[in-house]
Amino acid sequence: QVRLVESGGGLVQPGGSLKLSCAASGSTGSLYVMGWYRQPPQNARELVANIIDSGRTRYAESVKGRFTVSRDNAENTVYLQMDSLKPEDTAVYYCYAKSAPDSVVYWGEGTLVTVSA
Repeated sequence: QVRLVESGGGLVQPGGSLKLSCAASGSTGSLYVMGWYRQPPQNARELVANIIDSGRTRYAESVKGRFTVSRDNAENTVYLQMDSLKPEDTAVYYCYAKSAPDSVVYWGEGTLVTVSA
């Protein structure tokens, strides 16, 4: 079992920055992929960014050039640096991880990011 705990959410003005962190604990081993989804109000959950253990990254088109995902494999922690935030980035951000491509998905409980003046 893997437990994921997010931190770093909050209220920020448009154009501002936030950095989210997600620490994995438990039977982590070597996590194949770690990343972030988000769920805006009254919308479906969507992939924001992920990073596999080789370092390859993937981003949603809406955040490319503004968000940066990174990970510390020694600490089993994934980060999401969010710059140039827009009101449409407002959502609950969920950390996720998988041990292998076809394994079960582990989820964090989510952290709220609100972008508003």
